[in-house]
Amino acid sequence: MDFVSASEAMAAARQAAVNKATLSVPQMLLRGALAGALLGYATSLALIIVSQGVVPIVAALCFPVGFVMLVLLGLELATGNFAIMSFGVAGSEIGWRDVARNWSWVYAGNLIGSLVYAVLFYLAITNMGSAAGGPLADQVRKIAQAKTLGYAAFGARGVAAAFIKGVLCNWMVTLGAVLAFASRSTIGKIVAMWLPIATFFAHGYEHSIVNMFVVPAGMLLGTPVSVAGWWFWNQIPVTLGNIVAGVLLTGFTLSVSYPKPAESHVRAA
Repeated sequence: MDFVSASEAMAAARQAAVNKATLSVPQMLLRGALAGALLGYATSLALIIVSQGVVPIVAALCFPVGFVMLVLLGLELATGNFAIMSFGVAGSEIGWRDVARNWSWVYAGNLIGSLVYAVLFYLAITNMGSAAGGPLADQVRKIAQAKTLGYAAFGARGVAAAFIKGVLCNWMVTLGAVLAFASRSTIGKIVAMWLPIATFFAHGYEHSIVNMFVVPAGMLLGTPVSVAGWWFWNQIPVTLGNIVAGVLLTGFTLSVSYPKPAESHVRAA
């Protein structure tokens, strides 16, 4: 049968953490860069749909294509790893040093891939900088401004709002990462992952890797925000929120709900 029980899925998540801890730095950077680019692709797809005047829920239903592709390819996404690596710690399979190593290099890789795609996207929709980019560019600028200057207008409360939206976003994203283990078939994995990813995107919550593409793309298209403003008002609080959700709301809560069997500890010893 295709179905995998919750306990088996948690065991698979713990094993995935072990596998991720053994990756070399070049592997983490390359897989992270590819994941960032694919997620940027999915984000620009959603922005194209919205810029055409289509009901936004359609964009939310289409956005998960990027997440599905990167997971099926075994690429590295920091937001998903915020939970997956936590399973390994909770099961005493890996240590916090392994976690920090994976998170930092994968996050860097995601940033590189997202920025590369942002530049290519900008060059494509502006004909190498010779045009304004039309309705699509207008939509990108609008979103980038809302994600930075929109929070800046509220000061500390804006930072807090970005953090909370980061928490609510990555609760769903990390459930998608875990649900990838809930089926043995490709179609089963796709459906399981699709549900929480579409849910977070429809709510408009904040995903740090998505923002690595959309905010820089908006800046290239003329959004009046600095690099410091991007990181202070969005990237840092959203990343922290994503970490809290991945570690506490998914990683450790599910690890406690479905603990590693006692006999596994005996065999490991």
